[in-house]
Amino acid sequence: MADRVVNKVAARAVAEVESATGTARHLLGVSLGPTTAQTQARVDATVDGGLVTVRVEIAVAWPNSVRHVTRQVREHLTRRVEELTDLRVAEVDIEVPHLLTEAREPARAE
Repeated sequence: MADRVVNKVAARAVAEVESATGTARHLLGVSLGPTTAQTQARVDATVDGGLVTVRVEIAVAWPNSVRHVTRQVREHLTRRVEELTDLRVAEVDIEVPHLLTEAREPARAE
């Protein structure tokens, strides 16, 4: 199965977790657009045989616990990718560079 197919499945799985969203693209540290609740997660999946490694960049809606939301994303993404692709997810790395505030503007995660 192609990496791009798993990317799409994983991005959709992130969107299914209530307090997680994607982050705007960046170029040289400058945001190229706003981060909103509808922004798609940035996903980079690598398929090697029957194993998948996934890297995800998300924003977490404030005041939710980053630890709790990333655990939910990791578990849900793993379950959905394995159900829909019949591949085994070996690793999910999650980066959270922003917190999404009520005003839907990203706050820098420290």
